[in-house]
Amino acid sequence: MRTIIRVLVGAFALWLTTLIVGGRGQHGVWIAPISDDEYAPLLTLVLVALVFGLVNGTLGRVVRFVSIPLTILTLGLFGLIVNGFLFAVVAWLSDLAGFGLRIESFWWGVLAALVMSILAGLLNGLLGTGKKKDR
Repeated sequence: MRTIIRVLVGAFALWLTTLIVGGRGQHGVWIAPISDDEYAPLLTLVLVALVFGLVNGTLGRVVRFVSIPLTILTLGLFGLIVNGFLFAVVAWLSDLAGFGLRIESFWWGVLAALVMSILAGLLNGLLGTGKKKDR
């Protein structure tokens, strides 16, 4: 149940990110829905949040581990570049599927990754879904 809530929180944070970073029109970061159906944008956000979670859980761990020296050298600022890269990977994967996340440039992806991580952290903190379960 916690995983489902975290995916929904990620989808909501992604939607807020597209509103903040994307603005109006197709510049910055935006979502391209699956179809013209009424619920297509919602389904697209949930699917992109699932892809984002899978990319962060697999490729993100490897990239963050490999980039530890640069992250230490830049006092953590290289983590923003890594998150922007992972955001671009999610956009590329969803572009292959023909829907999903679109990013105008790499730096828009870095800004969107920063905004999304702040929003998701705040939402998970408010809902208590970021905590480990007590056994």
